Amino acid sequence: MQQQIAPPDGGLATGGAAEPTYLKIDSAPYFDPAMAGLTAVGDRFRTGRPTNSGNYALGSRTQVIDFVRCSYLGLDNHPVIIAGATEAIEAKRPLDWSSAATPLRFALLTELEEILSEIFNARVLAFSSAMLANFCAMPVLASGLLTGGKKPLLVFDHSAHVSLAYHKPVAANETRVKTIAHKDMDALERLCRENPVVAYVCDGIYSRGSHSPIEELRELQERYGLFLYIDDAHGLSIFGPQGEGFARSQLPQELGDRTIITASLAKGFGASGGVLMLGAADHEALFRRHSIPQAFSAAPNLAAVGAALGSCKIHRSAELGQRQRRLAQRIDLFDRRVATAGQGNSLPIRVIAIGSETNAIAIAKRLFDSGFYTLVTFLPDLDQCRAGIRVCITAEHDVRDIERLCDAILENVAEITGKPYPIR
Repeated sequence: MQQQIAPPDGGLATGGAAEPTYLKIDSAPYFDPAMAGLTAVGDRFRTGRPTNSGNYALGSRTQVIDFVRCSYLGLDNHPVIIAGATEAIEAKRPLDWSSAATPLRFALLTELEEILSEIFNARVLAFSSAMLANFCAMPVLASGLLTGGKKPLLVFDHSAHVSLAYHKPVAANETRVKTIAHKDMDALERLCRENPVVAYVCDGIYSRGSHSPIEELRELQERYGLFLYIDDAHGLSIFGPQGEGFARSQLPQELGDRTIITASLAKGFGASGGVLMLGAADHEALFRRHSIPQAFSAAPNLAAVGAALGSCKIHRSAELGQRQRRLAQRIDLFDRRVATAGQGNSLPIRVIAIGSETNAIAIAKRLFDSGFYTLVTFLPDLDQCRAGIRVCITAEHDVRDIERLCDAILENVAEITGKPYPIR
């Protein structure tokens, strides 16, 4: 069964949860089987990737190796970050300021934004989540206030994350919105030639392991004045000498007034919250004075600010590079054992292509029973009959655990599908 709602601009209709103008429920039969043991698992997390099962265990197993969480550098339980959170609360109090950041704010929040601005070489605004950061920026971008008063044609990548695509209906009230195929640079260049102002909305690293062609996007920006809005939630910390991220590390030293990068302070950064990286003083002033989240939403709580300050200490130390190199070694180890579409791209996300949703769920359950917690990806995340198993590799994974996971993947794919991996 499928219900379709016409996209607001008559552009490319794309299926999935990330597309509020196009609703598909073909995947409904697969959610319940996946929920039965593979989602909403309550765990008591320990140092590293092993987790103790809390309110749920599959069979008699009480511990699994976590390949789901996106703490790519293993910082989410780092003692410096935990200490930063607790010390901030104990020293300053209260936990939450209960006020928007514009009229009144934690002094530590100002300190955090100043330090992040130095690390990322941009003007940084901090929010309680990356979703809220996007909520702050997307309507302003659509309004034309960031593009000289001229409303841009707002072009979304087909695979842009839900925290971006969710804003399409709001943006469509301000300007024209179009969706193009994933990483279709020819289509994007054609739109740049045909329209006076174009803004492109994409991820730096996509949640299924691909990445945007930053160099090609820079060329289009130089040639046509393309405005780039890049969500680099999965790229922060794991790339760049200061952890500035996949996108920022490939862009000019001066970010300029035609680029905004948004990112998560969770995931690789290991703390909590989100940021906007801006390249223009007037853009910063605009957001601080007029954006809805700044005016009406509470700032990050004190624990989140303290944790982020702790992570900043790590980002300014030799430990960051050590963890980045350890992560790269583990990604290479996985790639040498299991072939995927992302093989060799240095990103920490790998998707094992299975095909059948039923087979993907069965394989994931087998992996869980063998002691490995992975994520099943299917509709609305992937096209029908293109289900897979997503693996997030981190610097904290033990080498032997990665080797055992690879063996378990190859063995269980062959047993469940009747074909050796990769499935042809």
